[in-house]
Amino acid sequence: MSPEFTGQTVITTFEMTPGTAYDLMEALRDAYDDFISKQPGFIAAGLHMNDAQTRIANYSQWRDRKDFQAMLRTPEMRERNKKILELCSRFEPVMYEVVAAY
Repeated sequence: MSPEFTGQTVITTFEMTPGTAYDLMEALRDAYDDFISKQPGFIAAGLHMNDAQTRIANYSQWRDRKDFQAMLRTPEMRERNKKILELCSRFEPVMYEVVAAY
């Protein structure tokens, strides 16, 4: 991460029960492997699970906010998000801009 980064950073948190944590992680990995990472403007992403297996944090970087929004609007991602929502109690993507990096 660099303070010169002018793209869009998206941080999404997912809340789930320990019983669905690995299924959700698999669905997210498949989404990145098969679809999201191939979309215009995608730069990088990371997936993290807490020790209690009740939360997954995902960050992704995009060239532009519009690239991320366009990916979300595709029929494929809409279908994937329906399945992802079935595996968690809620998820929320929030867009951020880099203010400082160390």
